[in-house]
Amino acid sequence: MGSQATDGAEVTAPPDGIPEALGEESGRFTREQLFTMVATASLNFSSMICYSILGPFFPAEAEKKGASNTVVGMIFGCFALFNFLTSLILGNYLTQIGAKFMFVAGMFVSGCVTILFGMLDKVPSGPVFISLCFLVRAMDAVGFAAAMTASFSILAKAFPNNIATVMGSLEIFTGLGMVLGPPLGGFLYQSFGYEVPFITLGCLMLVLVPVNMFLLPKYDSIPSKDSFWKLVLLPEVLLLCLTIFSLSACLGFLDPTMSLFILKKFKLPAGYVGLVFLGLALSYSLSSPFLGLLSDKLPYLRKWLLVSGGLITAVCFFMLGPAPVLHIESQLWTFVLVLVLIGFSLGMSAIPVFPEILHCAYDNGFEEGLSLLGLVSGLLSAMWSLGAFVGPTLGGFLYEKLGFEWASAIQGGWSLLSGLAIGIFYIIEATRRSSSSSLQNLSGSNEERTHLLGSET
Repeated sequence: MGSQATDGAEVTAPPDGIPEALGEESGRFTREQLFTMVATASLNFSSMICYSILGPFFPAEAEKKGASNTVVGMIFGCFALFNFLTSLILGNYLTQIGAKFMFVAGMFVSGCVTILFGMLDKVPSGPVFISLCFLVRAMDAVGFAAAMTASFSILAKAFPNNIATVMGSLEIFTGLGMVLGPPLGGFLYQSFGYEVPFITLGCLMLVLVPVNMFLLPKYDSIPSKDSFWKLVLLPEVLLLCLTIFSLSACLGFLDPTMSLFILKKFKLPAGYVGLVFLGLALSYSLSSPFLGLLSDKLPYLRKWLLVSGGLITAVCFFMLGPAPVLHIESQLWTFVLVLVLIGFSLGMSAIPVFPEILHCAYDNGFEEGLSLLGLVSGLLSAMWSLGAFVGPTLGGFLYEKLGFEWASAIQGGWSLLSGLAIGIFYIIEATRRSSSSSLQNLSGSNEERTHLLGSET
């Protein structure tokens, strides 16, 4: 941090070399900011389309290779577990490794591993296939975690004044990847077989690697002494981590279970199963820019969005089956409608989390800069990954034992817990601040009264 005096006025320099943050204030983006947005949009789109192509056909393909529903859930969860571990490590060492290198290297690893995943149908069924699935997914998780951790940090560095708006806008490309992944994966699988979806999309990601090497500006930073555990142990940060975990667990539950439920319940072919995924992905991607703008322009609404988003998500998962206790027959149109509501409610809770954690960190004395952004982005990626591990692993087990209807209702309990917990915390905080303000006003009145009495004497 640095400052200099000019004509008697103190001008503060941008922390850690943020490139032309003035572009945000004037309403126009700088060249570096535009390149950063393009690079991040390409990562969001390519990574999510590679991730989401599995949904329509991989669970059924894995069953043919000897994997049970529980094992399929664990294969999905393996990706998240290694993503969790990698995010925790890389978030602490972002400034030493370099954000740009981590971003590009992560994309390269993910592209290569996606192609490798397309070769797994050639290996023998049973333990060999299952073991290689775990290994390849773990390698993919390392690349994905590196790219996404760097991405969050770079965005917050480049857009310090409206990070929620920018992140919300870029979630359009995340949603676009989620939208195109399932139907494209289902179509390519149905038309050309197992290998083609993975090889096509893996090559797409590899093509974007040299493009992003050229586009992405280099962001340097001074390492900070702030502790990762100091950040994690802040009460509000802990509850926000629970929010991210619960959303990810609910979303991850759908990966190994929803396509199987649709195939059995509604008798749709694999190519059409991917279209059902559109309900969630479209509503999330279309609502995210609006929710990001709302979060930046009206920061006091973030708390309401977090609480209401969690509670709405819980209700939607209870209705997704629907839960047998309701005695409602599941129909395709109601199923898609609930998915649309889930996409919107996920955006309500997910978009405000990053700026809320940053605000909490600044209030508790953390230094601004890329080092803190690395800690926060690593923490968010880790919590998202932990939920993405628990969601499909527990979901696959519950689906096998209880069926999709009860499994989805139970899974919604994560969002109910996080919504109630963060709501109670904000109520307690508001009450405490109100009491503190009343005491200060009372103290000020007493001092004024004493001063007046002394003057009269």
